[in-house]
Amino acid sequence: MTATRPGRLVGLDVARSLALLGMVATHVLDARTPDGELATAQWLAGGRASALFAVLAGVSLALITREPLRGRPLALRSLGIVGRALLIALAGLLLGGLDSGVAVILTYYGVLFVLGLPFTLLRVRTLVPLTVAWVVVAPVISHLVRPLLPERGFESPTFAQLADPGQLAGELLLTGYYPVVPWLAYLLAGLALGRLDLRDTSLLGGLALGGLGTAVLATQVSRTVADPAVASENATGMFGVTPADGEWDWLLLVAPHSATPFDLAQTIGSAVLVIAGCLLLEQLLPRVATAVLGVALGAGAATLSLYTLHVVMLTPQVWPDEEPSAFATHVVALLALGAGLRLLRLRGPLEVVASLPVRLARTAARGDRAPQRSGTNR
Repeated sequence: MTATRPGRLVGLDVARSLALLGMVATHVLDARTPDGELATAQWLAGGRASALFAVLAGVSLALITREPLRGRPLALRSLGIVGRALLIALAGLLLGGLDSGVAVILTYYGVLFVLGLPFTLLRVRTLVPLTVAWVVVAPVISHLVRPLLPERGFESPTFAQLADPGQLAGELLLTGYYPVVPWLAYLLAGLALGRLDLRDTSLLGGLALGGLGTAVLATQVSRTVADPAVASENATGMFGVTPADGEWDWLLLVAPHSATPFDLAQTIGSAVLVIAGCLLLEQLLPRVATAVLGVALGAGAATLSLYTLHVVMLTPQVWPDEEPSAFATHVVALLALGAGLRLLRLRGPLEVVASLPVRLARTAARGDRAPQRSGTNR
């Protein structure tokens, strides 16, 4: 039984699947228990699941751009990635118009890919300090600029907002639920991670410990310096950013979807821990066990299609009814479809469509290089 393609990192699919299930949990389950305590699912996945998605986006971008290119081949590859990002963003605008009750991440995700392209030219030794600097500086810039921008008008970007591109740009970059400017820290972290040898068990162990240490340190320092009452009140999450007219001490907070330096550091650390842990598990398990895991969590290889299905399932017109008990239905449906696609060696339908620009770009680039190879004496 080998349902995984040669060379594919099953651990990354496992991490993507966990991110998908985490987002499902935050969308469907109650954030607090009946007695007002923070629910376990919210404590585990709140803010972390979407951040894990964004870091994995950086890893994917690093893998796509691993081959060093120049000139026309580089331009073609970049155009292919932009085309892929545009298709993902358009899917996000379409889903944003549905009555799902959740903030759809896909449009932000597409913009993140485009703005991250210039950083694919950097090496790890540059990406790591840049990520650290971005974690600190981007929230400060956001805090300074957001009071000058219009308030967010929509929970999710929609096609209707295309009529007001200035407002839409402000929401996508700074005021929205997944603001791209501070969230570039996630992409940069993923780019650095994706440039490493992701099959080196010693390295993966060190990354897992480093991610855990970063997450714990950021959390503990924030708890020491932030107002505990404010932290408790916002433990279930904010709406992408701190208040636009808030004081500077809001930036000391660790809270889901707050995009503060401590929140970015904590969620990046958590994401690195999960990714490294999943990759380490893949390396340590026997090949048969890895294949079984790849099928059981095959949803991670089709997250675009399955996330879209999940959002559609959240609309009132589609089964199941929106209540906490529907969580099991979402999980079973997504995992079953993911396993089926993996067993049949099929890609998700939206993955097929979104990958077309990249595949066309690769074909064009190979066509450019072929005459040069035929003219050599090798």
